[in-house]
Amino acid sequence: MRYVSTRGEAPVLDFEQAMLSGLARDGGLYLPQTVPALSGLGDLDGLPYEEVALRVIRPFTGDSFSDDELRGAIDRAYARIAHAARAPLVQLAPGHHLLELFHGPTLAFKDFAMQLIAQLFRIALARSGQRITIVGATSGDTGSAAIEAFRGIDNVDVFIMFPHGRVSEVQRRQMTTPDAPNIHALAVSGHFDDCQARLKDLFNDHAFRDRVGLAGVNSINWARVVAQVVYYVTAAASLGMRQTDFCVPTGNFGDIFAGSIARAMGVPIRRLIVATNQNDILHRALTTGDYRTGEVHPSISPSMDIQVSSNFERALYWAYGGDAGAIAQLMAELKSGGFTISQGALQALREQYLSGRVGEDETLAMIRTIREETGEVLCPHSAVGVAVARQHLEPGVPMVTLATAHPAKFPDAVERAVGIRPDLPPHMAGLFDRPERVTRVENDVEAIRSLILERRTN
Repeated sequence: MRYVSTRGEAPVLDFEQAMLSGLARDGGLYLPQTVPALSGLGDLDGLPYEEVALRVIRPFTGDSFSDDELRGAIDRAYARIAHAARAPLVQLAPGHHLLELFHGPTLAFKDFAMQLIAQLFRIALARSGQRITIVGATSGDTGSAAIEAFRGIDNVDVFIMFPHGRVSEVQRRQMTTPDAPNIHALAVSGHFDDCQARLKDLFNDHAFRDRVGLAGVNSINWARVVAQVVYYVTAAASLGMRQTDFCVPTGNFGDIFAGSIARAMGVPIRRLIVATNQNDILHRALTTGDYRTGEVHPSISPSMDIQVSSNFERALYWAYGGDAGAIAQLMAELKSGGFTISQGALQALREQYLSGRVGEDETLAMIRTIREETGEVLCPHSAVGVAVARQHLEPGVPMVTLATAHPAKFPDAVERAVGIRPDLPPHMAGLFDRPERVTRVENDVEAIRSLILERRTN
């Protein structure tokens, strides 16, 4: 299995190389040259999550990992997901199901990919003896998941940038209270798109990249995406592999793009529905064909407060028929504020995705409604997904909404909606009593670069 950049100017890599590289050297994102078909779809229901994961991921890894290495990594990763089903389905209403993805150690869907990628990094680095520096940008959940997965791992320094004052207190403390010496939390002035832009600046500085062994674990990393394909497969298997719609609260587009991969592998996904909050650039792009950035408005669903959805580049690459030159041109135009999607590409995107938008009041109302109707308490991101999903329900077609985080990660929003503050699980007891370790840094690539050089282990 070989991987190519969406911008066409980077070397073709194998799975391990693409995983360790993260972002391609031409600024693009890696994709497999072909998507393998998943055999035995009708035989997956009732299998352990780990077994399905092995069958889904194995074709993508090629010769990078042996069967025993991959199976061991999967077993160790998902042993940390507390629910026996790992990603259980809960019925909200006739034909509408919630896919709970928050039973991992940091209570968010990012654990499914991050726990696995950490195990694969560990294997690869033990073989090579290489030391790497992981730098990540987060709107809240990726950072805590990466820190939890990589803390204490030999040969890895981790620097996580998050937007100062724009994540929930639980999200912040998950990043700032771990005391492992290889972990560094950086509170950056600005919003998530600023953090993501500085991350790409660091990757595009090839001298710095090579000097520190820079690696990325944001959803730009292909290994993150492929790990997320698995729960689409297990959900579809639980519903009898019939035509099913999936609605995904969407910020950086990685989670829903994983659904596209599942569909390309043969999983009977009928519609993939993009659910956005008031920062609705993806909904606007799919509706009008105009992808144009604007001001980021802070919301009660902060992990979706994004204007530059990096993984949308992968969807555009497919929509433009693999024309890397066209993608490079679009990304150049994005630096000046935005671009217009060609009519043919827009039609191709609309054949893959629907979309919807939900405002703050609607999100709070949905948290209240679902608690009254079912007793379930949703996080605000999941509530955005459920609200948009309810706009697209059709009789006879199952709908699965991805519940991306535990409500206890966003207690202020939940309390506003239903008057209760959800409790953190026992393994996170004491989170608010632990001292925080965090460094404030300006939205300046030179300041961030200098800090990394100063703090990393040489």
